[in-house]
Amino acid sequence: MIYRTVAIAVIAAVAWFLAMRYNLHMLQLNGYKNGEHLRRTVKNFGRQWLLLAGLVPGVLQILLPGLVTDLVCAAWLLLTAWIYNLMRKTKAKKKLVYTARVKRLVAFHIALNTAIPVLVWVFFGPKRITGVLTLLTSLQWILLVVSNFLMKPAEKMVGQHYINDAKRKLRASGDRLTIIGVTGSYGKTSVKFYLKTLLSARFDVLVTPESFNTPMGVVRTIREQLKPSHEVFVCEMGARHVGDIKEICDIVHPAHGIITSIGPQHLETFFSMENIRKTKFELADALPAGGKLILNGDNEEILTQAASYPQKIFYHAGEAKDGYCAKNISVSQLGTEFSVTAPDGEEETFSMRLIGGHNVINVMGAIAVAHEMGIPLSELKIPVRRLEPVPHRMQLTDRGNVTIIDDAYNSNPVGSKAAVETLAMFQGVKILVTPGMVELGDKEEEYNRAFGGYAAKCCDYICLVGRKRSEPIAEGARAEGFPSERIKVFDRVEDAVSYAYTVSGEGRKYILLENDLPDNY
Repeated sequence: MIYRTVAIAVIAAVAWFLAMRYNLHMLQLNGYKNGEHLRRTVKNFGRQWLLLAGLVPGVLQILLPGLVTDLVCAAWLLLTAWIYNLMRKTKAKKKLVYTARVKRLVAFHIALNTAIPVLVWVFFGPKRITGVLTLLTSLQWILLVVSNFLMKPAEKMVGQHYINDAKRKLRASGDRLTIIGVTGSYGKTSVKFYLKTLLSARFDVLVTPESFNTPMGVVRTIREQLKPSHEVFVCEMGARHVGDIKEICDIVHPAHGIITSIGPQHLETFFSMENIRKTKFELADALPAGGKLILNGDNEEILTQAASYPQKIFYHAGEAKDGYCAKNISVSQLGTEFSVTAPDGEEETFSMRLIGGHNVINVMGAIAVAHEMGIPLSELKIPVRRLEPVPHRMQLTDRGNVTIIDDAYNSNPVGSKAAVETLAMFQGVKILVTPGMVELGDKEEEYNRAFGGYAAKCCDYICLVGRKRSEPIAEGARAEGFPSERIKVFDRVEDAVSYAYTVSGEGRKYILLENDLPDNY
């Protein structure tokens, strides 16, 4: 019996590790936030039904220990190890990163999960160990949350140490470093990178890399990348909950701020547009006296919230009476031209390779900040011409007779509409590949249905990913008279893209990849 128990324990260790690793990956993608992680895990539990099924053999073995129940548990553990090993081999869009936090969590989790069977062995003997190990494996989706909760005080202390170190480094920079906060429901990452290009015409600039827009992402950027030579730090500030922007502002204390947009992004966690408005304007509330608040004046939600802020500077992509105004906008598939008038009356004409009229408002935000930082519009003409698409945001890649328009990062109602309208400009076969939009709460189906209506007017084919989630898009397209035979549904984005390559038609093919859901969806 001892040999049988040891053999099953080895199988259990493999199954346990693979199930734990998958759930650890999902926890990391959900920002280590237990509530959000559990909500999404329960919503997608069809992927892990096998774990829940393991409760039955585990409980039976504990109640009726013996050869038969041992073998049933062993069979379940082997099946679990096989399934989760296949899931591990599936190419993840964003891989599990073994950060210091992950290593601490895994060490604590292993200790906790080892202590339980050891105590059972000591007090009840080895005959029920197989059942206990089976239960521990089947409960990985919740036990990891328990470990994360128990580690919270220690992680708070570690995080505070890193925050204090980042604050010390910022203090050492003194007045020679100007910090600019950038936030918004969408457009903030693009504006951040455009700002780096424009401000680098005169300053030594550091920006938060990629989407390092959480408190610890910002802290890591400061601790690892900030140098005494830097003169400007452009800090992107992301938010999924009320108070998230304030938390970052309390660390970096921005001198100036820009709010690029306010819209129904992350409604699943914000619950209301009012909460989104208040959270984005936490940046405005954090600015010191004399700090410049630069706002997208074309965004209705921003205008609603900005009424109570007397000191503000607007920018617009169209005719307007105040602030920075873009006019004479000319858009083609080769790029965009427009002229800009600054509040001081200076005027210049700009050209850039970025496609789509929607890019003008983001570039205008960067121009407004750079001009307020003392760079004349005339000095910004060449930097604007050099602007490159931000990865996965309307990024064009030619592959033979096919052009991929990669707009896969974090789709939203405004961006998705702009993307398909930009696709309509191209001459050729226009194909949309999308799983739709997420994190829109109760409005998700409504916005996706509207998206289908926009797409119907701009596309020749619509390839949807995910049969249930994408159905509102198909409904919206059909309501506009789009032919049902040109709406295709796939389980994986790879299959949708492969089909798009096979579509026949005259001229070049343009495939728009609009949103690509992360692995935790």
